[in-house]
Amino acid sequence: MDLSRVKLVVTDMDGTLLNKDHQVSPYFFELYSALKAKGVHFAAASGRQHNSIADKLAPIKDEIFIIAENGGFVTDRGKEILSTPLQPEMINQILDVVTRVEGAKPVLCSKDNAYVLESHADFQEKLKEYYTRFELLSDLKEFDGVVMKIAVFHYDGSETYLYPAVREFESELKVKVSGENWLDLSHPNAHKGFALSRIQKAYRISREETMVFGDYNNDLEMLGQASFSFAMANAHPNILRAARYTTLSNNEMGVERILEQLLAQLN
Repeated sequence: MDLSRVKLVVTDMDGTLLNKDHQVSPYFFELYSALKAKGVHFAAASGRQHNSIADKLAPIKDEIFIIAENGGFVTDRGKEILSTPLQPEMINQILDVVTRVEGAKPVLCSKDNAYVLESHADFQEKLKEYYTRFELLSDLKEFDGVVMKIAVFHYDGSETYLYPAVREFESELKVKVSGENWLDLSHPNAHKGFALSRIQKAYRISREETMVFGDYNNDLEMLGQASFSFAMANAHPNILRAARYTTLSNNEMGVERILEQLLAQLN
């Protein structure tokens, strides 16, 4: 595998770069610095809130691309370069359907904040891992600001309990099972693949010069944007089928192991 042409590394966060404790390894930051010195760009791509991604990557947050909200909101070294909000007319339609699903906990996601029902206050501890800023509302339909996406959580599993209820929106929206317990609904162009394509175009970086790591269904489109697409060993079966290569799990530093190989070939 000849990695000598790689100019851009893109990695998902949860289940990919983050370990089981939702932490980034110190070794990753060492590898990042060495690769940056070689002219390699880095992007973090996640369904997480922008602030949450920035917090996890605090030492380098002003040096990298951050693809937040599954691609709906993107920054380049802290400057906004892409915003693809959810169509306003779809918000109440989605909420009407989701609130009929027992156990579903919807979250309205804006660029720098999130909103959850007061009646789901028991959900706050789980929410804090993914959203560094959020507010409680008595009725989500009262919110009249810009919504980047609606994320929905279910303790018993998103693919089984949420997806069947919202698949009807797939003709109008991007519907993604983004984690074991999470499902996201967003604008059709609000996905990681579209966001990555904009970065590639702006910096004249080709698929052949791009390396991508992912583990869940919301990573599928961005895997298709890279010749060097890696599935984590712990990835969803769809990702394992779509990626050209595999690496170790997130708990075995699978991303770092490949970055070591990249660095060795660039030296």
